[in-house]
Amino acid sequence: MKTRRQKKSNLTLILMLVVTLAIVAVLLFWNPTDAKAEPSAAAEPQTQEQIDASTIVKEGMEAPDFVVEMFDGKSVRLSDLRGKVVLVNFWATWCPPCREELTRVQADIIDRFAGKDFVFLPISRGEELQTVAAFRKRMGYTFPMGLDPDQKIFHRYAKNYIPRNFLIGADGKVILASIGYDKAEFEHLIKTIEKTLNNNK
Repeated sequence: MKTRRQKKSNLTLILMLVVTLAIVAVLLFWNPTDAKAEPSAAAEPQTQEQIDASTIVKEGMEAPDFVVEMFDGKSVRLSDLRGKVVLVNFWATWCPPCREELTRVQADIIDRFAGKDFVFLPISRGEELQTVAAFRKRMGYTFPMGLDPDQKIFHRYAKNYIPRNFLIGADGKVILASIGYDKAEFEHLIKTIEKTLNNNK
């Protein structure tokens, strides 16, 4: 017959085993990349009020100038692109709708408008070079990408929520400002780029 001390000892061992298994499960399934995701940025806004409150630069406004360091180490100043139609796209590697949108840009935007006065300028928000480099390698992307690790550029345009697209006309004013990703909205973006380029002829 077991003594109280033996029972207590067995109970302690079982408790330690359960705690150990719980810690192991957390370590196995925890993704440090997910921990960096900002819930307010990952979730799309639910109302027009939320969109308006989070958007600093709206359609018809002058696009704030900035200098962005590109993945290849070069720098691009937005004002130097005056005279061209520019699509500034804010995204992040941890953002599912951003990743879905990026799978379409090579064929539907970059290749489609190649040779025209158009620049696609995707800017990774809040991430370091190493993170973007690993993502590019995994996805096989070769098109230029800008880096905004401290979010200084992003916060000139918006407070939160990505992906975001700002279509800027040749005169430096924002023609279209969109948030989130869905097929219909992306098609509307493509048509707006096309229309804007045709009007510049």
